[in-house]
Amino acid sequence: MGFAQRLLKHSDLAAALAVIMVVAMMMVPLPTPLLDLLIVANIAAALTIVIGTMYVGRALDFSSFPSLLLMTTLFRLAINVSVTRLILLHGDAGKVVHAFGSFVVGGNLIVGLTVFLILIVIQFAVITSGAGRVAEVAARFTLDAMPGKQMAIDADLNAGQITDDDARTRRAEIGREADFYGAMDGASKFVKGDAIAGVVIVTVNLLAGITIGVLQGGLSASEAVHTYSILTIGDALGAQIPALLISTATGILVTRSGSTNDLGGQITTEILRQQRASTIAGATIAALALVPGLPKLPFLIVGGIVYAVGRGSRLNIAEEKREADERTREAAEAPSPAPLELGPGALAIDPLELSIGFGLVTLVDESAGGSLLARIGVVRRQVANELGLVIGPVRVRDDVSLESHEYVVRVRGVEVARTRVIPGHRLAMDPGDAVPGLAGLPTVEPAFGLPAVWIDDGARAEAEALGYTVVDIESVVVTHLTEVIRRHADELLTRQETKALLDGLRELNAAAVEEVVPDRLSVGEVQRVLQALLREGVSIRDLGTILESIGDKSIVTRDPSVLAEHARQALARQIVTAHVDEERTLAAITLDPEMEQEIAESLVATADGELLALDPDRAAVLVAGLAERVHELSRGGVRPVLVCSSRVRRHVRRLIEQALPQLAVLAYTEIVPGIRVESSVMVAA
Repeated sequence: MGFAQRLLKHSDLAAALAVIMVVAMMMVPLPTPLLDLLIVANIAAALTIVIGTMYVGRALDFSSFPSLLLMTTLFRLAINVSVTRLILLHGDAGKVVHAFGSFVVGGNLIVGLTVFLILIVIQFAVITSGAGRVAEVAARFTLDAMPGKQMAIDADLNAGQITDDDARTRRAEIGREADFYGAMDGASKFVKGDAIAGVVIVTVNLLAGITIGVLQGGLSASEAVHTYSILTIGDALGAQIPALLISTATGILVTRSGSTNDLGGQITTEILRQQRASTIAGATIAALALVPGLPKLPFLIVGGIVYAVGRGSRLNIAEEKREADERTREAAEAPSPAPLELGPGALAIDPLELSIGFGLVTLVDESAGGSLLARIGVVRRQVANELGLVIGPVRVRDDVSLESHEYVVRVRGVEVARTRVIPGHRLAMDPGDAVPGLAGLPTVEPAFGLPAVWIDDGARAEAEALGYTVVDIESVVVTHLTEVIRRHADELLTRQETKALLDGLRELNAAAVEEVVPDRLSVGEVQRVLQALLREGVSIRDLGTILESIGDKSIVTRDPSVLAEHARQALARQIVTAHVDEERTLAAITLDPEMEQEIAESLVATADGELLALDPDRAAVLVAGLAERVHELSRGGVRPVLVCSSRVRRHVRRLIEQALPQLAVLAYTEIVPGIRVESSVMVAA
């Protein structure tokens, strides 16, 4: 195993040791040979980083750069601290520092300070400032573009152009991109602070060194200035050269565009494509050699080279154009692709779908605190416990056609509910006894149609004190979705799911299933019976009892409506218990006997079973009378049910279900012993 492989294997340990070493360098004096080695290593690391950024295809490919920038800055400052300690204690900071101070600037204090200040200005005012501004703008634009990018991913996913794994990968990349530019916006401040620290360190080294040399070292003023100025300038240049390289790397990284080529290849390709620019520039530079007073040889050499590059790029572009034309011609002559074959699931419709506007995306974003997906899972378990129906996964997606804070519920691709919520608000519902006058935007609660008010988050305590029930936006969506599932449970029960329910029951009660299915009833007939029960909110969880009851009656009839009535008889205790109060009292509305007789006489036998042929005017009067009585009782806090004979029960239910979907209709035979019936009112037409 090579050194690089061993380093990668223990990279976590290497990073931890590097941080510990940086801290130790600031506290423990280092010998000058080791310090020379660390200064050279600092320059090498900076040079490696700046060259590495030039070969990075995308900025996101170097996502660890902000953390690396922090570590290199700390390493450079630790070296400065160590050098300062040696300068002030011994007047010697190693050969590298002395070489920078004596050879690079010729031991001249004025020249050294001038070069140092120029480097500081270049790094601080030009490169770092510009890179920081680019990172700030990139971070802002990236965050603003996130909803649009998310919707584009969903659109590609829905169109079948990408898979679920591709969508997850692209969403993760969008998040990484936002995190990277946000981190770069902050990391650029490290370089600014480093430049300021460099000025402070130079000032301290120079003034403190001269003072120590004169007062403690016994040097003359000129000797102290000469000695400590060389060391100070050497330290400053040795630190600022790698700092300038790191600043350059920062600027290169944040200014990279979406190209996947390395920086050199991208620049070369884009410049050489502009062959006129090179040829004109080369001819102009060569022409300047004719200006009196200007040296002719440099202008002729440079002008000739630039002109030759332009001419050469023109030939390359012509060749590329011929190749492109050839590829286009080959593509035109190629046989047409076979027609697109759609897979089995390409035209599938989601049984239940929740579409949300982009302003509600945070509700499903767990990283932003959204818990809608988790709460939808709770709803599925709740529906399974209440109705015995296992709901498949609810498809949640954002829809660009919706308003920002609007959502739509679709059952088998058809819209069944649409509501708009108000961000930053809560919904305060009036349960009937609340004190009126709550400030807010009046509305109607979408699940049950209760009067409600949108209030600010801060007004929650006041609303609850007045008797209102206050819920957040997530609760509004979840409650509405739950009620939609209950109302359309029969549509969500498919034949395949019915078979799955029967297969599950077969493991527990094989006799009940094998006696009925498929000898007496088909899976489709059982499905229609279960749908009839679910349509009226009757739980099918006790599937064994349902199968036994309809199995006995299937000898006489296979009409799903009639079989469902017999199943209700078997489930009578479960059905009636759902409508009684704590004292086991049933608030009942009854039909006038003459009206009930008229309905029974209006039943007509057809090939599709019995149908109600009641006079439309009489039917309208009956429905209006029932609606009025139900409204009166509801205002008094009573939840009534309509009780009639089993002969007409299902027909009456079918008659009123459009106008009074919440009104349960029970048969007299479904009221089990132990239930006290309190007849509130009798309705006649």
